[in-house]
Amino acid sequence: VASSSGMYDGLIALLMIFFGVVLVYSIIMFIIGSAVGIGYSEFNLDLVDGSKPRISSIFSRFGQIGTGIRTNLLAFIRIFFGMLLIIPGIVMSYSYAMRNYVMAEHPELNAREVLRESKRIMKGNRFRLFCLELSFIGWALLSILTLGVGFLWFVPYQQAAIATFYREVSAEADYRI
Repeated sequence: VASSSGMYDGLIALLMIFFGVVLVYSIIMFIIGSAVGIGYSEFNLDLVDGSKPRISSIFSRFGQIGTGIRTNLLAFIRIFFGMLLIIPGIVMSYSYAMRNYVMAEHPELNAREVLRESKRIMKGNRFRLFCLELSFIGWALLSILTLGVGFLWFVPYQQAAIATFYREVSAEADYRI
């Protein structure tokens, strides 16, 4: 009996180490992703605008890392608590979906202003974004069938479509003012 207890202790210790590594990795990816997400949005906006997109744009927004972290953390908290009631969380996730594009275009805004602007832009457009995302299900399934290789083409195409969507809805929102 003593040997099986030792085995469980070792298994628990191994699981704790594993989850600790996953947690640290997730935190690092959240921090780096907060800046890279803004840069990738800038890259896609340049692509949509007909400007020559530069790969360096993806890594050019580390100066906004603080705002990116605060914005993503605030959005995550709001969406998480909204998800407790399910529908409000889904609505919030679509309301804040354009936050990286807003930060890419308006680096002077703070986290609350970014979320407020994203919410303003998405007012009346959340279902349109849902339908756009729904239209990509077939491509996602085909990408899975290629053992993930198809995602190398699918994800950039999808992100360019979302950047085009952002351009359209932000222009409409500016027109509504």
